[in-house]
Amino acid sequence: MSDNILEMRGIIKQFPNVRALDNVNLAVKRGSIHALVGENGAGKSTLMNVLSGLYPYGSYEGDIVYEGEICKFSNIKDSENKGIVIIHQELALIPYMSIGENMFLGNEQGKSFAIDWEKTHAEATKYLKIVGLTESSKTLIKDIGVGKQQMVEIAKALAKKARLLILDEPTSSLNEEDSQALLDLLLEFKKQGMTSIIISHKINEVSYVADDITVIRDGKTIETLTKGVDDFSEDRIIRGMVGRELEDRFPKRHGVKIGDIALNIKNWNVYHPIYTEKKIIDDVSFYVRKGEVVGFSGLMGAGRTELAMSIFGRSYGTGISGTIEIDGREVKLHSPRQAIDAGLAYVTEDRKGNGLILSNPISVNTTLANLKGVTKRGVIDYDKEMAVAEEYKKKLRTKAPSVLQNVGTLSGGNMQKVLLAKWMYADPDILILDEPTRGIDVGAKYEIYCIINDLVAEGKSVIMISSELPEVLGMSDRIYVLNEGRIVGEFSQEEASQEKIMASILSTDLAAKEKKQS
Repeated sequence: MSDNILEMRGIIKQFPNVRALDNVNLAVKRGSIHALVGENGAGKSTLMNVLSGLYPYGSYEGDIVYEGEICKFSNIKDSENKGIVIIHQELALIPYMSIGENMFLGNEQGKSFAIDWEKTHAEATKYLKIVGLTESSKTLIKDIGVGKQQMVEIAKALAKKARLLILDEPTSSLNEEDSQALLDLLLEFKKQGMTSIIISHKINEVSYVADDITVIRDGKTIETLTKGVDDFSEDRIIRGMVGRELEDRFPKRHGVKIGDIALNIKNWNVYHPIYTEKKIIDDVSFYVRKGEVVGFSGLMGAGRTELAMSIFGRSYGTGISGTIEIDGREVKLHSPRQAIDAGLAYVTEDRKGNGLILSNPISVNTTLANLKGVTKRGVIDYDKEMAVAEEYKKKLRTKAPSVLQNVGTLSGGNMQKVLLAKWMYADPDILILDEPTRGIDVGAKYEIYCIINDLVAEGKSVIMISSELPEVLGMSDRIYVLNEGRIVGEFSQEEASQEKIMASILSTDLAAKEKKQS
């Protein structure tokens, strides 16, 4: 029997005007954790979509050899029947259904038209225990955090008798604690003989968990590195991904003059939109100066996104109170339109759900926030719209054959650039960037950091919310730490460190716990 559970040989996948995979080869050892890395658009997810049957046999060239047998999957069900289960970056869970219902959706327990609910919840409980969740299988998905939802997806895969588990950016939405728990779970599965393929842009996680790392660049297999044999350092992996040395992860900011206060938030309070007695943001005050990047750090659920959205035209929350001052003048922002007119922009963390219209081309998405810039007498000037989109495509180095390409077909990093272009064209004075580099590779991250530096060099103000502490530390002039809806720390760039940020969070957690016990 071969040591390899999977071989993908000479895979070629062609889209209109783009060859996404060009003679890609991949060999995965049985019972190992194999990482796929590469820049956005390199072809990693496309390769896994070929493997899982999302792109059926006949739509690509080459062979999939699994357990020594050439497979010709027509759909995802075919691959799942062989024990190959993929968990996509965007979680496929239905919020208002229970954990158990979600786990067996499409894989119902019982007979046709007669679901055995007792068996469903018993089986769900069994698999939840394996992934370390103690929640009842009858708990609604909406009532658990993102980290636990990711574990539900893994439990769902196990319930399908997975022997080869594929995880596409599994930690992109998780905090460090939840990410570590997930990686440790994969290592535990490995001890039990399961094989995993993980796609991730977090190089430190890849080097921690993987036995082998295959680098894909521009749709081609570049190399495979093996732990204990090859150099597994972050610099070495990044060099393979981007094809060059990346000397500094965070570009230096030169000649930027920090000026007067552009945005001043005073005594800001926000309550939950449904559970209106629950306070989400508690008496928060902060300010941002012109030419300054202010980072917001905190654990998942700290309230950072809720704070940002509530400021941006009350897009989130109820019972909102407090004061917003822009350039020293108090303003009332009761809608996103009013916020945009006042010079604010909010670049959402959910680029696919709330940021972009995936079925529309780059040109349409680029001008969405500033349609008046491309209209004459209420009619869109399509030539001007195309020209604007071309300008920002060139400026941000967005990789796409044409601005007529639908945004939904772009890689994550290029989608993010279109989202940034959309708000840059609106010409705001203050940009709130919510997880601006989530799920994108180190090369694209560097380009976005350069864009941020260019914005503050123009005198604009940037608020950057990020779950990645190195990113916050590397890009911010000042950092606010948010925990349970309150600001619990403020640090200058010189005094900030990972240890100090985490200490400020943990000390408030401890104080709250002691207060609760007393």
